[in-house]
Amino acid sequence: MPSTGTHAHVLVVDDDEDVRTLARWQLESEGFEVLTAADGQTALDAVAEGRPDVVLLDLTLPLVAGLDVLTHIRRRSADLPVIVVSGRSGETDRIVGLDLGADDYVVKPFSPAELAARVRSVLRRSRRAETAPATPVPVQEPLAEPPRARGGLVIDRATRTVTVRGDAVELTAREFDLLAFLAASPRHVYTRDQLLEHVWQSSSDWQEPATVTQHVHRLRRKLERDPDRPHWLRTVRGVGYRFEP
Repeated sequence: MPSTGTHAHVLVVDDDEDVRTLARWQLESEGFEVLTAADGQTALDAVAEGRPDVVLLDLTLPLVAGLDVLTHIRRRSADLPVIVVSGRSGETDRIVGLDLGADDYVVKPFSPAELAARVRSVLRRSRRAETAPATPVPVQEPLAEPPRARGGLVIDRATRTVTVRGDAVELTAREFDLLAFLAASPRHVYTRDQLLEHVWQSSSDWQEPATVTQHVHRLRRKLERDPDRPHWLRTVRGVGYRFEP
């Protein structure tokens, strides 16, 4: 189980030596073990060896591009935390990174102390995921639907799996955490700031609230029959989101 400090291994992937050095200095000063990679292939080799507990990933890399590295990581593991650290600050770049399974997105230039805080945050989330109680949360669709189409949504905290109408749905670790958190309090409305606090262990001072919106949109595409008219994940206009059982 990764710890949130000493002995947790952080893989810093960036082709800029100054960035690697800065990140290494800050993280090691806070008790992390730091591995570095200057290209995408070296990063994939380190991940294949099972060495890191969290990956800090630049998008512009030689040999294997950052987004391809992220795709390979997610094919291997849905639970290895990945924080994209990129000079690309556009909304499209953030959405693409999050859609491919990044847990967080940090724009360069970054504050070293904030970067370390983001690492601690994703590691705390990983630790909670491994010790989560084995309590499935079944949710049925409305009885008004035809019986053959009713099916249901089942969130199994023990195995961190989700099925919709009997079909397994592949979620990233952060998507599962968000869904499980909302489903644990049906019809309770949470603001994006509250979700950042409870699911990301972050705040709008450090992280864009749009991160929550993007994760909700991704969940709807994976879970809902009609993502534009969702049943389970509802928007409360001007406030936030709620889970409708």
